[in-house]
Amino acid sequence: MKAVSLLVAPAWVGDAVMSEPLIRKISAHDQCPVDVLAPPWVAPLYERMPNVGSVIAAPFAHGRFDLTARWQLGRALRAHSYQNAYILPNSLKSALPTFFAGIPNRIGFTGESRYGLINQRQKLDKQLLPRMVDRFLALGPTGRTTLDADIPQLSAVPGAFERLRQTLGLTLHGKLAILCPGAEYGPAKRWPAQHFAALAHRLSQAGYTIWTIGSAKDQEIGASIEALSDGTAINLCGRTKLADAIDLMSGADIVVSNDSGLMHVGAALNRPLIALFGSSSPTFTPPLSKQVAILQHPVPCSPCFARTCRYGHLDCLNLLSPDLVMTSIRTLNQESLSA
Repeated sequence: MKAVSLLVAPAWVGDAVMSEPLIRKISAHDQCPVDVLAPPWVAPLYERMPNVGSVIAAPFAHGRFDLTARWQLGRALRAHSYQNAYILPNSLKSALPTFFAGIPNRIGFTGESRYGLINQRQKLDKQLLPRMVDRFLALGPTGRTTLDADIPQLSAVPGAFERLRQTLGLTLHGKLAILCPGAEYGPAKRWPAQHFAALAHRLSQAGYTIWTIGSAKDQEIGASIEALSDGTAINLCGRTKLADAIDLMSGADIVVSNDSGLMHVGAALNRPLIALFGSSSPTFTPPLSKQVAILQHPVPCSPCFARTCRYGHLDCLNLLSPDLVMTSIRTLNQESLSA
């Protein structure tokens, strides 16, 4: 069935995950799938969302204006005859292709002086809509909401977990724990490698196999965790693409993650999740799942939202102990079994 609506996707993995409830809402209203215009690095997420039709590549380098390319893309989008465009980024440039495409209803928050480009503008009330998922949903069509309408959903490709395990030469004994030690924003959001390694030892003693996943930027910390854990935590950072990470995480019995895009992926896959917060706050972008424990060590200076610790101690993360995380894992697993 041909899509009536086009969603212009955010550029961050976590934000993209949190747009899924809006897609579900639009699809239910339109009674057809929603097409998505997405940067290549988040496109795999939309390919794993049940109400998405076509995923169209937005071929723009991060931060580039590329007016000619955006005009050409807009002209190409005309062939789809979309009636609605939901523009989630607040930048002027993100609205240009839908304007050039002549889509009648271009919906979004006011953003960067986008008068004319967005013809159905909403003024953002941050107090009324404290969470990003609520802000996205506010852009959608009106109508009755269902239970769990704000919880993102992702699905893995059937059989992909086992195929990937064999391709990567991974052995699996007992339960599987996946560690996600990266955080694109900066070191003030990253639990120390030695803490991850200590947790890996405890998980191994409890009968878990441990894999560490992340991007190529996380290879160094993944290698550190593997070395500090005496090889207990197998380092897969940089060896998998985002689509692979989704399929691997779908088989996890527990996911332990910093506040990162992969944290939101684990939540959307409905895996038991321990979310570790340092300089950031779970108020705006919490992991949305019924199987999540959010851990944050209380210090006077947190949340500071800084990339690096301005005081040099990083107590918000250093004082978040592996023992506490292991206790939370046991509690979460017991709750999962009794649910």
